[in-house]
Formats: sequence, structure tokens, C-alpha cells
Amino acid sequence: MSSLVNSLYEFGEFRLDAHKRTLRRGEDLVALTPKAFDTLLTLIERQGQTVTTDELMKAVWPDSFVEESNLTQAVYVLRKALGQTRDQGYIVTLPGQGYRFVADVKPVQRNATPAADTGDNGHAILSSPRRAQQLRRRLLVLLGIAVVLFLISAAYFKWFRPRPVSAARTMLAVLPFENFTGDPAQDYFSDGLTEEMISHLGDLDPRHLGVIARTSVMHYKHSQASIPQIGKDLGVQYVIEGSVRRDSERVRITAQLIQVNDQSHLWAREYDRELGHLLELQTEIAREVANEIEFSLSGRRPIKAAREAAARVPDPTSYEAYDLYLKGRYFWNKRTEGGFRQAADYFQQAIDQDPNYGRAYAGLADTFTLMSTWFVGSPDELMPKARTAAMRALELDESLAEAHASLALIRENYDYDWPGSEKEFRRAIQLDPQYATAHQWYAEFLSWQGRFEEAFAESERARQLDPLSLIIASDYGWILYDSRQFDNALKQARLVLELDPNFDHARALIVPSYFQLGRSDEAVDLINRWAERDEGPWTLAWKAAVYSRSGHAEEARRAVAKLEQISRPRADRTPALLLGYLNADEKDRAIEMLQRAYSEHSHVVVQIKVNPTYDPLRNDPRFKDLLRRLRLE
Repeated sequence: MSSLVNSLYEFGEFRLDAHKRTLRRGEDLVALTPKAFDTLLTLIERQGQTVTTDELMKAVWPDSFVEESNLTQAVYVLRKALGQTRDQGYIVTLPGQGYRFVADVKPVQRNATPAADTGDNGHAILSSPRRAQQLRRRLLVLLGIAVVLFLISAAYFKWFRPRPVSAARTMLAVLPFENFTGDPAQDYFSDGLTEEMISHLGDLDPRHLGVIARTSVMHYKHSQASIPQIGKDLGVQYVIEGSVRRDSERVRITAQLIQVNDQSHLWAREYDRELGHLLELQTEIAREVANEIEFSLSGRRPIKAAREAAARVPDPTSYEAYDLYLKGRYFWNKRTEGGFRQAADYFQQAIDQDPNYGRAYAGLADTFTLMSTWFVGSPDELMPKARTAAMRALELDESLAEAHASLALIRENYDYDWPGSEKEFRRAIQLDPQYATAHQWYAEFLSWQGRFEEAFAESERARQLDPLSLIIASDYGWILYDSRQFDNALKQARLVLELDPNFDHARALIVPSYFQLGRSDEAVDLINRWAERDEGPWTLAWKAAVYSRSGHAEEARRAVAKLEQISRPRADRTPALLLGYLNADEKDRAIEMLQRAYSEHSHVVVQIKVNPTYDPLRNDPRFKDLLRRLRLE
């Protein structure tokens, strides 16, 4: 992978041997996965330079197409292995650009040896004072690492460590199926098969068999993590591992069920079928896995849905429509503007292939709904399309939980119909209690209504189903913020950022939490560091807020002026501009913008009942009138 495979490098207490592919801290070997090692070597060879995300992806995964989350995970592993702290940094993230290795790196000749005193016998020895000094330094480092690990562990146990589950409910994780086709472009197929197996198994008996959601299991794609570690991370008793190969006409799937506590293989099968029979094959695998789990539990009642699952009629009338649907879900899960557009195109192609394919309409509804709430386009353009797709999906199959959840978002964020939205959320969860996203969205809905106790309970249900999801963990932080638990909100945001420093949904929670806690100096320091890296709309909005709160009115006005200049061409900057006006003593303009957002059916207004950011407006009669029109009083 590297052109300098014979090189040795030293930085801090570490020595990296590119030839032997080892990293040592002093005499101790530091365990790294192969991809984490490749990432570190690439950064070290370009020490002090910005290495773009694309460059790193091509260097570390030269012959594969993988999601960027794999790189994020590799960088996280490296930071943890190096013991990176605020005072001792190695890898710096440059938002929107890539990464930079900032520690001093010294190339070392392979025959070089550390300087040492020489004894009478000619062997190199260290003088006692120097040895004592090194021992003291090593003890201090080990103590520091222990403290850092303790703090991280305490935070982890607070949120990410799986809570105890009911003894009556078995938990299962379907690990990402390996793509053995030799073609990275077929990742959508293996990922889609993983998601479909999660769905099939989750439908069997939700009261007694819980299945971990897609987001969490995808952390283990191409991972070297052991089965016991995965079981501990996810809180599961069983895992399914599998692989898939396919050609133009046939598919071969292998699957095995493993019990976590002793890593015993309870069941393994290989299936070789025509592609047109793929849907029936998924149901068959789900039934056999359920039967095997039931047998291993010896004594619990049979999973009755496992018998019924075999009779389910596959949704699409053609394999081609189903394949297009899998591609749509693959790109929808990327949660990017480009991904949404590709997803919409594939879902529409699936509908063209099979006009009665309900799940393709549900996927289209999901896509248009999130495009609107993610400011990819106008709500007046996207939400009616989403509603049409969702209603058609439910005409074809009323039992589609995804379509009910999308309809709930439409009624919440576009219609401001709170009872109608709650009815759809409850129906989605009733149909699919394993649908973590429905629990997550419903928790947001409840929090914006001020029903915080219910919101926390629903967020916890989402977390149990998707324990490694950063968005669910971040949303929990925002519920804490809206319920005015600012200390806990700040801790939660920092916990998420320890796992991914670039996760904007958590980053955006830091400054408002500082404000509410009266820690203006820390807010100023943080926003200045953000501005050095990226002065985008949200940074400018919080810059205006920081300067206004710290008594620098002129600087706040300049930040708002810059924000207006970059905001005019695009409607998706409305929330940032609103925040800038609100915090730069431009309350009249903030009210006007809220009133306009309401008339345009923007979802910007749905959280104004509880969000502390709007406290400066609460005594304004125009704000009270807006709450009445929204039926939020």
C-alpha cells in the first residue's frame, strides 16, 4: 500500500515499522486492525499535510467501494490507540476536507539504535538516573491513559453500553453479509440482504426476539472485532454471519448462527438458488434461524410467527423491481443530498417496473420527506410528493410501517397536525416494534410537545434497538437540552463527538449548552476554533450569537451580514439565518422569519414551544400568536 515499506518512523513515544507493520509504544506492541494501520501510515507519510478523505479512502481501500463511515471508524480507533487528548493531539480533523497528522515525525534508519551509555562489557546500558527518569515518565503516561480510559468508559456506560434486557427477550444481531462477488459495485446487494434479513427476523416475534437495527451492525462491516466484543457492544446473545455471491442468474448465500457466550455454531447452511427466488429464500433463512434459536432456548414456547412467515407472499412481481428497491435503500441510507437524489431515482425505477410494489412507494415517501426536512428542496415541492407516495404505499399494503412513519413526519412537519402525526407514529410502531427510526422520530415529536418523560422512554427504546447509532444518541442530547438539563446535554454531545468529531448534529449542541450554562468564554473559544476551519452558515450564525452574548455587537452584526450574503441563494440556510437574527438583537427580523416559515410550511417552527433558544421571544405577542396558530399552547 505504501511506497516506503522499509521505513521506520518515530513520533512521541511511538515507533512505527512499515515493513513489519507494527506500532510500538516503548517496548509494548499497540494492537491495530490492518485498515487502521494503513490509515496511520498514510497520514504519517504526509505528516503536516492535509490528506483529503478521498485520498485516504483510495489509499486504504484501493480496490473496494466502502462507505466513509469505515474511515471515520478507523480514525476513531487510531485516536483511542494513541491515547489522543486535547493536550496531546496526533490526528486533526479538517471538516469538509480530510485529516492531518500534526505530531512531529522522525524517519529512522533501520540500523539505527537509540543513544545509550556503554558499560565495561561493551553492551549498551542506560545510566540509573536516566532509567529512573524514563520509568517515571512511563508511569505518568500510563496513569494519564488510565484516567482517560476511565472517563471514556464512564461516558460509554452512561449511554452506549447496552442496558440489561428482559430475560424473556432474546437479542440477535445480523452482521453485514460479506460481498463475495469480487465487485465492490455489488455492495448494495449484500447490504440490502443484511437489511432484509433484519426486517424478516424482526417480524417473527418482537415480544420475545429483538433484532439490532442496521445502523449499529454496519459498524462491523469489514471489522476485525471478535464475536464476544460484538456481543458486549450490542447486548446480544446471538449473531448471524453470512456471505453472498451472485451472477446474472443465480445467488449463493451462506449463513451461520453463532451463540455469543461460547462462540458455538448452532446452525449453518448454504443456499444456491435462482435470483428470482431470492425473496422466498430470505423467508426460509429467517424461519430456520428462528427455529434454531427456539431449539437452543429449550423450553420456551415456539416462535409462532416463524411458521406463518413461510406463507408470506413476496411484495414485488419481479426480481428486477426488488433489485432496484435495494439500490434505492442503499443510497437513502447514505443521508446525503446526492444519495437522496439517487435513491428517489431508483425507487421510481422500481415503481416503473412494478406499479403495485408498495415498499418502493414507501421508499420514495421516505426520500422526499427527508429531503424536505434536510433542506434539500422546498417543502411545498417535496412534501406533497411524499404524501402521494405514502398514501399509495398504504393503499397497496396498509401494514407498511415505513409508510406510516413517513406520513407521521409529513403531518408533523408540514401540516402541523399533531394528533394525526401521533396516530401514524403509534401505528408504525404497532406494526413494527423493531423499527428504531420510528421510535427515534416519535421521541422527537414527544419532546417538541413538551412530553419529556415519554420522549426519554421512546428514545431509550430506539437506543436498545440501535445501540451504536450516533443520530439516536445525539437526539437524546437534544431532548435533554429542550428539557433544560443543560449539563447532561453537554455531556451527551461530547460523548458522541468522542466517537465521531465531525458529527454535526452533536457539534451543534455544544455552543447552545455553553450559553445556557453561562460559560461564554468557552463558547467564544470553541466558535473561534470552528471559524478557523470552516466559516459556513452555522458557524457564522453561532459566531453572531457568541459575539452578541459577549458584548461585541459590531462583530455580531458583521457575522450576520456575511450570513445574509451566503444565505440568499438557498432556502436551506433559513435556520442558520434565523439563529443569527435571534442572537444578534434582531428580534423583529427573527419573528418575521418565523412567520414566513410558518406560511411556507417549514418544519423550522415545530420545536419553538420548548427550545430554550427561543426564550428571548416568548413575551412577544407575535410569538404567542404564532404558538396559538400552531396549536402549541
